[in-house]
Amino acid sequence: MAIIGIDLGTTNSLACIYRNGAAELIPNGLNSVQTSSAVSIMEDDAVLVGAGAKERLISCPEATAASFKVFMGTQRALSLSGRSFLPEELSALVLRQLLEDARRYLGEDVTEAVISVPAYFNDDQRCATKLAAQLAGLTVKRLINEPSAAALYYRYSTNSADGQMMIIDFGGGTLDVSIVECFENIIEIIAIAGDNHLGGDDIDRAIVACFCQENGLSQQALAPGLRSELYRQAEAAKIALSDAPSATISLRADGQQYHLTLTHLLLRKLCQPVFDRVRSVIQQAMKNRNHPALINDVVLVGGSSQLPVFGDFLEEQFGQRPAVAANPEQIVALGVGLCAGMKERAEDLQDLVMTDVCPFSLGVATYNSAQDKTPHMAFLIQRSSMLPASHQGNFYTLHDNQQSLRFEIYQGEGYYASENLKLGELEVQVPPGAAGQQYASVTFTYDIDGILHVSAKSSGGDIRERLLLNSRLRFSEEEQQRALERIAQIRLEAQGSQRERLLLEKALRLYQQAIGRQRDALSSLINDIRAQMEFGDLIGRQKMLSQVSPLLDNIEARLQTEPELSDFWGWADESADDNFSADEEL
Repeated sequence: MAIIGIDLGTTNSLACIYRNGAAELIPNGLNSVQTSSAVSIMEDDAVLVGAGAKERLISCPEATAASFKVFMGTQRALSLSGRSFLPEELSALVLRQLLEDARRYLGEDVTEAVISVPAYFNDDQRCATKLAAQLAGLTVKRLINEPSAAALYYRYSTNSADGQMMIIDFGGGTLDVSIVECFENIIEIIAIAGDNHLGGDDIDRAIVACFCQENGLSQQALAPGLRSELYRQAEAAKIALSDAPSATISLRADGQQYHLTLTHLLLRKLCQPVFDRVRSVIQQAMKNRNHPALINDVVLVGGSSQLPVFGDFLEEQFGQRPAVAANPEQIVALGVGLCAGMKERAEDLQDLVMTDVCPFSLGVATYNSAQDKTPHMAFLIQRSSMLPASHQGNFYTLHDNQQSLRFEIYQGEGYYASENLKLGELEVQVPPGAAGQQYASVTFTYDIDGILHVSAKSSGGDIRERLLLNSRLRFSEEEQQRALERIAQIRLEAQGSQRERLLLEKALRLYQQAIGRQRDALSSLINDIRAQMEFGDLIGRQKMLSQVSPLLDNIEARLQTEPELSDFWGWADESADDNFSADEEL
C-alpha cells in the first residue's frame, strides 16, 4: 500500500507519490496538481473543496472558508451556513479530497501519508494537523517541516554543490527560513526560524487597505461578497505586476465605480512592513545556526517568493538576487513525496539521509528559591538542536521534608514559564530530607516525528515517565467519535462534476458583477450549465466544458478592462452557432 506525501498549504494543497524512481504530483479532478485550500457548504449540505469553493468566497461568502490553516491549533471556530467548524475539521475536508483524488489516480487504497507543516508550527498546531489527518482517514507516518522538504528535493534534483544554503519559503500565510548543510548524500537542517502569520495574504491585505483609503471606503462596511471580490482582485493585481508595469483594481459598490492603479513603486511601499518582518526572521535564522559558515546559495520557494518586489528586497539584503527554485509552488510537495519514498524504503533513496532540528526549546518550570512565586524556564533541549535529541538535568527540592517534585513541561523561548506553551506534567516521589538534599534527574527525548518522551528518576528510586501527545487538543474518545461521524456524513461532490462545478461557480460570481443585458445573458448561461450537469450525457457535458470555459474567461477579462461598456456580448451570437442551449443536445 502506497504512502503519499501531502503539502497542506494555506492557499493551495498538493499530493505526491514516489514511484518509478521519481516524485510524481497527483492531479485532482480538474487535472490540476494544485487544489485550492477552500471549503464551501452547498445548499444540499454537500461540501465543495478546491477551485469551485474558492469561487464561492464571492458568491456565497457565508458558506465558504479559506486560509483557515493560519488558525490551526486554536479553538477558533468558523461558521459555514450556520454550522461551526474548527480549523482542523476544515483541513480534514481538504485532506479527504486529496486522498480521494490520490485513490482515483493511483487505482489503489491509500491510508498513510507524510504531511508537511511550517517549520515554526508549535505542538498544538502539529497536533491539530495530525487530528485533521485522522478525521480524513489518514495515518500520519511523519510530519516534515516545509522548508526541509523543499531542501530535500532541491538537493536531490539539482545536485547542488556541498556547503550551506538558505531556503526561504514564502507562501500565502506563513514564512519559514531554513539553513541547510549539504555534504555528499547527507542533508542536514542546521537552523530554522519562521513566522506562522506572515505571507502573501498580508500583502493582499495591504493592497485592499490602500484601495479603501484612496477611495474613501470602509472595508468593514463592504458586503462580504464585495470584500471577497476586492481581495481576489488585489491578489490578481499583485501577480499581474510580475509581467506588467501596472494593474488596475476596479470595484462597483453602491452604484459607483472605484479604481486603484497598482504600480511596482506603490506595491513596494505597501510591502515594506511585511519585508521588515521577513528581514527579522532571516536574521534570527542566521543567529540560530550552530555551524557558522558562508551561505553558498539562497533559494526561494513558495508562491509569494515569485513576486519581483520580493526578489528586489532580497537582492538589497544579500547583494545579489536569490534564485527562485524551479516549480516554487510545487517543490515542497515534491520533497514530501521524496520523504514518503524514504519512508517506504525505496531502493534508490536508501543512501539519502536527511536530518531535522527542533523548532522550539523544551524545558521545565523551575524556581530560584522557596520564596520565588514566578517560575522561569530551565531548558533541556534548545531550539535548533538536531533531532532526535536527548538531554538530562537534575532538579532539587526547595523545602525541608519535601516529598515530591512536580515538573511542568513547556515549549517556547520565553524566560517565564507562563510565556510558553504548556505540554504536560510529571511528578515523582522523593525521600524526606533537608531542602536541596533530594533531587530528580529529568530526561527529555524528542524524536524526528515531534513526539516528546519525558522520564524522571528521583534520588529515592521512584521512576516515572510519560509520552506527551498534547493534552490540550486531544479529543476524548467520545468527542473523537462524534467528530469522525460528523465529518463522515459530509458528502464530497462526485469526482466527475468538479470541473463543471468550477464553471458554474465562476459564472455565478460573474453574474454578481454584471448588470442589465450582461446579467441576463449570464443567467441563461448558468441555466444551460445546470441543465447539462443534471441531464447531459458524457459527450454533451464534455462539449459544455470546452465551450463555456473560454467564454467565461472572455467575460471576466472584459469586465475587468471595460467595466462600463454595455455591448460586448458578441459571444452570445457566436455560441448560437455551436447550438449551445439548455434545450438542445450539444
